[in-house]
Amino acid sequence: MQQTVNNFIQKHSLQTDQHTRYIDLVSEVGELGKELLKATNYGKNPYKQTDDTESEIGDCLFSLLALCNAMDIDAEDALAAAIAKYEKRFAAKGNIGSEQFPTA
Repeated sequence: MQQTVNNFIQKHSLQTDQHTRYIDLVSEVGELGKELLKATNYGKNPYKQTDDTESEIGDCLFSLLALCNAMDIDAEDALAAAIAKYEKRFAAKGNIGSEQFPTA
């Protein structure tokens, strides 16, 4: 997937720096959030996937992979490292969070 994104960026001369890629990712995640809020009527209804949900996820994925390319990070290696980290946390604490919040 990462190479596909890179090829698209090269083909269409969409190269830019990692700062711009990060801002684009944040923007796309915001659009996904807006779509999820609309899909639940701002939390009033159970989530139901809309026609735009998959498209927004795709936009986020594209932006994340483009950021990885701009930062010269292999997305698969980064994911493997994250999963290993989460496995270690889960084995030690029974959850994957970096912090355990007290329950009320």
